[in-house]
Amino acid sequence: MKTGYLIAAGAALLLAGCQGANDATAALPKLEVAFADPDWTGGPVPEAGICTQQGGKGATPAMVVSGIPAGTAEIQVEFNDESYSPLSYDGGHGVIAFAVDGGETATLASVPGGTRSLGVEGARVVKDTRARGAFDQPGYIGPCSNRRNNIYSAELTAMGPDGKALATGAVRLGRY
Repeated sequence: MKTGYLIAAGAALLLAGCQGANDATAALPKLEVAFADPDWTGGPVPEAGICTQQGGKGATPAMVVSGIPAGTAEIQVEFNDESYSPLSYDGGHGVIAFAVDGGETATLASVPGGTRSLGVEGARVVKDTRARGAFDQPGYIGPCSNRRNNIYSAELTAMGPDGKALATGAVRLGRY
């Protein structure tokens, strides 16, 4: 019986620690995020965003981010497929960072998928996609569910030069 009690007590402490981390993130100021390209609406993913393996161009959407706090060095964008568990969290489709110049608003350029050479000054790959098999590639991979109506999203974090999160935001990229 003591073992069961210890396991339950340990689980409660673990959950309390996780809750504290979520509270810290929830307490951060919110970034406002909008699409800079009218083809991106949060509805069907446009062809430019669909992965190259499905006949698209595989690029990220350009986004306008406002409410950026002073001291922000970069905006990190985690791309996820909310409908496919292995890629539904922590940048399953890749994480891209964009340097910002200290203003309250910034436009994050569209960058290509499947490469570490993003072609945009100040943009870099933080984490490669976790997709495997025929979809394994460096950097970001666009929505690639073969029209299964999966939901894709992006989580944005304003980061200070010390790597500390200063603000967060999210946007629904759409369905594919």
